Amino acid sequence: MNASSIELLVTKTKDFSLEETLAFVAKEYPGEVVFSTSFGQEDQVITDFIARNNIDITIFTLDTGRLFQETYDVFHRTLKKYKKPIEVYFPEAAAVENLLKQKGPNSFYDSVENRKECCFIRKVVPLRKALSGNKVWITGLRAEQSENRQDLNLFEYDANFEIIKFNPLLKWTLQEVEDHLKEYSVPQNALHKQGFVSIGCAPCTRAILPDEDIRAGRWWWESSHKECGLHSAKKE
Repeated sequence: MNASSIELLVTKTKDFSLEETLAFVAKEYPGEVVFSTSFGQEDQVITDFIARNNIDITIFTLDTGRLFQETYDVFHRTLKKYKKPIEVYFPEAAAVENLLKQKGPNSFYDSVENRKECCFIRKVVPLRKALSGNKVWITGLRAEQSENRQDLNLFEYDANFEIIKFNPLLKWTLQEVEDHLKEYSVPQNALHKQGFVSIGCAPCTRAILPDEDIRAGRWWWESSHKECGLHSAKKE
């Protein structure tokens, strides 16, 4: 994969709508385009575009084993609405068992290093498996979600996972996301109405206050960059 591949995507799709761009990418890399969903608002918008337009893009999710019941509920409702399979990737059982044996079930509260270790086992390793053999990874990232994401591009090369990353909602506002969900009656996580903007694992996510940053509810007990390793800019 090289810069010319990304340049081609940028050039060819510059005047395309979102659904036209998704369709073009799927046609350009048949069977090699995947979309990762955590069933948050942004991801539900992309799922709706893919399913409603019958675009040949594989949708997958990472089940860390510690998700909210509300997340499973919207997963179930999404399957029923769109009738499109969603592949599920779990962490390796032996790695989780060893982590709990050595450090207990709540080691992520003790240090940033421990939290990143848990994220690595439960998210990063399964993600590598899900992305393996594919050429394009579609995400629901938006620039306004965090300071770390404001420098992202619509198409870019992710050296960490050695894949082209496509961020179709990069310039969308939260209001645009919510408007789309309402217009097309897209299933939503019930936690969004309870102050949860960014939703991850249950022990690591809380609702945010009116004036707090969107990512403030994730790993609220630490003062890190609020990322788990899935969207790191550099190769680790």
